[in-house]
Order: sequence, then structure tokens, then C-alpha cells
Amino acid sequence: MAAGGRPWRVIPRPVLETVLHNHALRPRVPQPLLFHGPRGVGKSTLLFHRLLPRWSDPPHATAFVDFLHPTPSSPAAAPWSLLPADPASPPSLHDLRLRLETALEGLARAAVLCGAVGSKDVLAALSRNHGLSTALSRLSGPSATPSSAASVPARRSSATSVPALWSRAVLATVRRDDTVFSIGEGEATNCSMEERAYMQEAMAALRVAKEVLGMQEGWRKDSIREMNRTGRFSRSLANSATDWPCLLLDVLSGAAEEEFFQPKLVLNNVDVLRKAICKDETMVPAAMYHDSFIWRVIALGANEQCLPVIMSTSDGYYSSQAFVDFGFPNIFISRETFGWTAQEAKLHMVSEFFSEQEWKVVDEVLGPNPRQLSEIYMLKQKANNPEVLHDRNIEEIIDTYLAHLQVSVVNPAMENALKMLQKFASDVREGKVPENRLSFGAPWRHPPRDDNPDLSYKWAKIQLMDFIQSFVNTEFGLNYLADDSLEILDDPAAVAMMEVGLLYQQREPSFMRPITCGIERCLARWLAQQRLQLNIQEMLAFFWQRLIRGRSYRHLMKEIGYK
Repeated sequence: MAAGGRPWRVIPRPVLETVLHNHALRPRVPQPLLFHGPRGVGKSTLLFHRLLPRWSDPPHATAFVDFLHPTPSSPAAAPWSLLPADPASPPSLHDLRLRLETALEGLARAAVLCGAVGSKDVLAALSRNHGLSTALSRLSGPSATPSSAASVPARRSSATSVPALWSRAVLATVRRDDTVFSIGEGEATNCSMEERAYMQEAMAALRVAKEVLGMQEGWRKDSIREMNRTGRFSRSLANSATDWPCLLLDVLSGAAEEEFFQPKLVLNNVDVLRKAICKDETMVPAAMYHDSFIWRVIALGANEQCLPVIMSTSDGYYSSQAFVDFGFPNIFISRETFGWTAQEAKLHMVSEFFSEQEWKVVDEVLGPNPRQLSEIYMLKQKANNPEVLHDRNIEEIIDTYLAHLQVSVVNPAMENALKMLQKFASDVREGKVPENRLSFGAPWRHPPRDDNPDLSYKWAKIQLMDFIQSFVNTEFGLNYLADDSLEILDDPAAVAMMEVGLLYQQREPSFMRPITCGIERCLARWLAQQRLQLNIQEMLAFFWQRLIRGRSYRHLMKEIGYK
């Protein structure tokens, strides 16, 4: 039997750790790295507990941004689906943007304190893409724009040149206190007066750059409001929202030097940024902010090389569609992980956490997903407490765990998927769905024509049951690239299931499947529950849907192109 009371531990994964560590060892790289895989395979645990300590020792410095949690938490606290942890208060773009900028500002501050960044570096990076005269004139005060300069329009006065205005603005900013860009007590104590003055000037330069970009973004607020109202797109307006973090990336990338200062940026759960809410009409939408930031990281890496940027996500969008949206099959360095194989999980679990007999049951029902194994082991350890509702029998523990997954994860996610299908029906009525997505014979071609919530809900429920039934018939796995028509990616039920995070779209091989074996069993149980709740009329409608318009994806079960 497994040793009783033994705490769960983070098990190393040497090959994957070596791959990520070797990428991060270089001061600058030409491409960002995308670290993706389904929920529960240990991505956040690997980054936070295994690699981040190594990447935080000098000369390395890492900005770790977790968009899902303000502070990094244990894997057990992370949600299984892609739904917000608190539906009442989903993450806002303003908070996530502040979190990203704060992390990069801390990294820039560390660069200044080690002498890697100076005022001239900030000015050079800022001047490459921005006009500075007007903003610097306002920051420098009225003395920076003497009337004599206006009398010579053909030749700029030396007093109003950008370097002179920059020097005045930096000098004025040095005299002001700042909570972020300042030298605190006990810092730079071993530096000379000249070195300390150099650092103070660099800190003031970063403050001036932030104020300049904030001022220029403020000038565009009315244009952004108009863009949001009309639904149009402007690259310059989108870039204005990401100017400050991208400037910091530019400055830090230029300062990166091997064995001296090697900064890195880790974005955990980057999918949360893409789906954040934004109620401020003067800010760009979250998806536009997300795309603009990643585009500029890609451009910086391709043109001048960028500090290592590692983006971790559990959203299947980043496995395939993101490469299409950003225009090139190899635009990111892709590192996809699926956790342990059954043999690896048995090697780590048996005798230390589970007995041989217990492992056979766990492996058959739940599979080798690391997070599910840790949660089952936690239930097993608590089985002797008087308040628990199960005994120490492993079958009873697994039944309790599956019931928990059903009630707290799968059922709420399916309700959200139903809402997405109802939204799809509304979009069809309003003509927002392109005709090529409503091709002849498509099971979702004829949603209710009336704006009746009850009819829309019943239609969405039948569509989702039809999809789950067809998914059961394919043994919960299909190759979405096996058919050149890519029909499965047009299916609103499949899209909704991937949006809520119960299905994962792999990159290699190109399978679409439930994120774990436990979720797979819960989906089958959800279908059985819904069929039992149907009345006669709804059952006839479901059988008619299956017989006349029903989905069939069995032709996608074949593994084309894979040995």
C-alpha cells in the first residue's frame, strides 16, 4: 500500500524542463515560445515551481504574469474549464493591463539598478516610433518653448530640439518622488555618486517615457471611442494601448547581455487576456489589445530579436487557429505537452501514492492527468476525517470526485455552451453569420426564426445533445484536419465546447478531444441526464434531429498523415 500521510510533491520532468530552460538561457531570441496543452497537465506548476526559481537568480531576471490569478496559486486552485473563476466579476482588461505593465516596470527597474539601462537608451527606443516634440514641450513647461523659436520656422532652435526637451523633462522629473521608478533605501549602496546619479536619471527617463505615451494615448481617446462605436479597426489606435509595455520590452531587449543581465517575460494563462471584459469606451477591446501586443512582440523578435517571451495557455485556440490568425504556420515556437503517459504516471504514482490495485482503477477511470491524480490523492488522504461523505475505498473516492466534477465544472460549462448556441441563433436571425457557415445540409442551418427564448433554448439544447451524441460515436476523439472542408470548425456546438474549455484542440496530432478522461465521463453522464429529462415532444425533436439532420463525424476518426 502507499505510504499514508505522505504529502503530494512536484515531480520533475527533465526533458521538458531542459527544452524550456535552453530557450530561456539565450539573452535574445527571434520568436516567442508558446507553451500549450490541456488543463491539468502541469504547465503552471512546471513554470512556477521548477523553472522560475532558476530564472530569478542573477544574471537572470523574470517578470512572471499570471492573468488568471493576481498572485500565483497552487494547481488545485486553478479552474478546470476556461470559464471565469468568479462569474460575478470576470477579469477586466484594465486590471490585466496593469498587471502586465507592473511586471515589466519591475523588470525595467532591475535593469536600471544593475546599470544596463540609461536615459539615452530610453530616448533612443522612444524616438524610433513616436514623435516627441509636443508631449515633451508640455512636460518641460512653458520655459521650454521660447517665443524666439517660433520666429525661425525653417530651423529648429537648439532650445526646442528633442534632446534638449528630453533633458529638461528628465531634470524636472528627477525632483519628483515616484513609488516605482526610484532608488529605495538600501539599494545601490555600493555605487559611487556618479553611478547613483546615472541610475536616478534612467529612472526619471522611464517616468518621462510613461507620461509621454500616456499623454499620446489620451489624445486618441475620442478616436478609440469612435472606432468602438463603428466596429472598425485601426492599427495605430490598437498600438497606442500597447505602446508602454512594448517600449519596455524594446528597452529591456536592447539591454540584455549574456552573463550580465538576462531578462525574461512569462505570460501564464494568456488566453484570459484575450477574453477579458472592457467597459471603458475609450479603451481598445481586449482581443485587439491581446493581438496588438503579440504582433509587436513577434515584430520585435523578427526585426531586432527580443528577450525570451514564454506564453502559457490551456486554450485550444493557440494550438492551431492562432497560427492561422497571425499569418504563418511557424510564427511561434510551439511546445505542446499532454502530461504523463500511462506508463510514466504508473512509475511515479505506484507504491508512493497509490497501491498497484488502486492504480488500476484510477488509470482506467481517470487516466494519467497529473492534476486529477493530485486531487484524487488529496481526497484519499482526507478519507479518515469524520466530515467526509466517503470511505477509504478507491471506487467510492472516484465516484465522489466525478460527482464533484459534474456539478462544479461540467454542468456550469454546458450551461454557458447553451448560451453561446442561443447567441449563435440570434446572430443568424440578425444576419451576422456568413452564408458559407450555413451551407446546405448543415445541422445548425435552421435555428428558430422567432425571437422566443424558450424555443431558442430548446433548439440549443438539442444541438448540443446532437453534438455530444456524435462525439460519443467517434469515441471522444476526431481529427479535425482529416477533412479538407474543416466542417467541424464551423460547428457552433464544437466551437462553444472549446470556448468553455471542455474540449481541447491539439496541434500535433490534430485531434479534438475532452481535456481529461474524467471530463469525458462527465460529458457522457450529462448526455444521459438530458435525455432522461426530455418530454415526449422534445424527445421526438431530438430523434428527428438525429435521423434527418444529425451530425456524423465518424469519417474524421482516421489519422491521415500520421504514422
